[in-house]
Amino acid sequence: MPWLYLVLAGLFEVVWAFSMKQSEGFTRLTPTLIMLITMVASFWLLAIAMRSISLGTAYVIWTGIGAMGAFLVGIFILSEPVNAMRLTAAVLIVSGLTLMQAASH
Repeated sequence: MPWLYLVLAGLFEVVWAFSMKQSEGFTRLTPTLIMLITMVASFWLLAIAMRSISLGTAYVIWTGIGAMGAFLVGIFILSEPVNAMRLTAAVLIVSGLTLMQAASH
């Protein structure tokens, strides 16, 4: 169950990062409120996951899910550019996450 909490925390991180972008510097109320709510949910779920998962592993997985999710949202929703260097960086992040998760067992 802690891993489910950790994954959900990472997904909420993606939502709050996207909402922060949509808030246009906190000038738009709805995205700002969504950002605040999902930020609290993300931290809360991360804290619950850390009861059973080590700090280093939980934090790396959480930030990795957030980074990859934000990267994909940027590409597919915000039409941000895709190039070989960005894709290579994404592959390296996923590789690191996979190794960190495997090393935690």
